[in-house]
Amino acid sequence: MSRTVLAHQFSSLDGVAQSPHLFQFGAFGAEEGAAMETALAGVTDVVIGRVLWEEWKAFWSSADADDPFGAFINPARKHVVSSTLEAGPDGELDWNSTLVGGDPVEYVRALKESDGGGINVVGGVRTVRSLFLGGVVDRLMVTIHPALAGAGERLFDDSVPVTRLRLLEGAVTPAGNALMTYARYEG
Repeated sequence: MSRTVLAHQFSSLDGVAQSPHLFQFGAFGAEEGAAMETALAGVTDVVIGRVLWEEWKAFWSSADADDPFGAFINPARKHVVSSTLEAGPDGELDWNSTLVGGDPVEYVRALKESDGGGINVVGGVRTVRSLFLGGVVDRLMVTIHPALAGAGERLFDDSVPVTRLRLLEGAVTPAGNALMTYARYEG
């Protein structure tokens, strides 16, 4: 039995996924929170790029225990994709984290076949892109904010080949965010 891998990214309407706090403008309401809570239910493992892991570790590791996301992310097993971090001989990092060794796609493929709950890929942009295009992400959830960011890294840039997607779920929130969940089209 294979575990499900969900990747989530926030995006502007023009496709920028880098630094979403610059274009979200506080447009994260109850509906977005409920969608995230549903998506994260049953997740035991998080795949995360080094930069985001360092940012989150600095903030979330000391977050209030009553914070719903802190209550999720702190005990979750984190698998850090990095070519620059150094771990101990056992591959362990602090904050309940393991350094991904070798090819991240093959690592996640093996992780899917191990015991545990769901697996969530939270970023960064290149990590989500490579794992999705590598075929190990089962569902891609994109929260599209009603803003144009202009510059910044896009989730799917000019290097991405034509890739057909299938819409699994879609909703628009009162804040104007489109919550879209896709899978790769297998046809």
